[in-house]
Amino acid sequence: MMDLGKIASGILGAVAPVLGTAIGGPFGGMVASKLSEVLLGRPDADPAELAQAIEKASPEQLVRIKELNNEFLVKMKELDVDIERLHAEDRSSARSREVQTRDWMPRALAFLIVFGFMATVFSVLLGYVDGMKDPLTATTVGTLIGFVSAKAEQVVSYYFGSSSSSQAKTALIAEQQQNNKK
Repeated sequence: MMDLGKIASGILGAVAPVLGTAIGGPFGGMVASKLSEVLLGRPDADPAELAQAIEKASPEQLVRIKELNNEFLVKMKELDVDIERLHAEDRSSARSREVQTRDWMPRALAFLIVFGFMATVFSVLLGYVDGMKDPLTATTVGTLIGFVSAKAEQVVSYYFGSSSSSQAKTALIAEQQQNNKK
């Protein structure tokens, strides 16, 4: 069975980061309902169905999810919901967990992920990967770098928080899209 939380932090987090965060919070039911409508044509999918639909989403559906993310940002702004405060609370709880547990495993994994990203990129840039002229090898290496890069970004966001300016840019784009529709 699919885990909606993992899908939300993976695919949904990459395509629609605000929805990926919101689905695990107080707006989760509303977000799940909208995603279910976009992906399955009905608002009442169970979490396993929704996770599978997100995982198998077509490019057109991913574009619609991105638009839904922007619409959600605009709606939250209209309702005067402070998305940045919600993100700050999320980062705060992650940092509090880190202080309380003093577990070495997340830190070791974080180090391995960031080191793996750097090693992968440098090995490609320094020419240690043979066959880069072969399209299949180049595509595979590009996919690998993209995957490791996304994981490194998650580690950095976990330990240092994500950029407020990035979220402000997303909100501005969403607002412009809404204005263009009028």
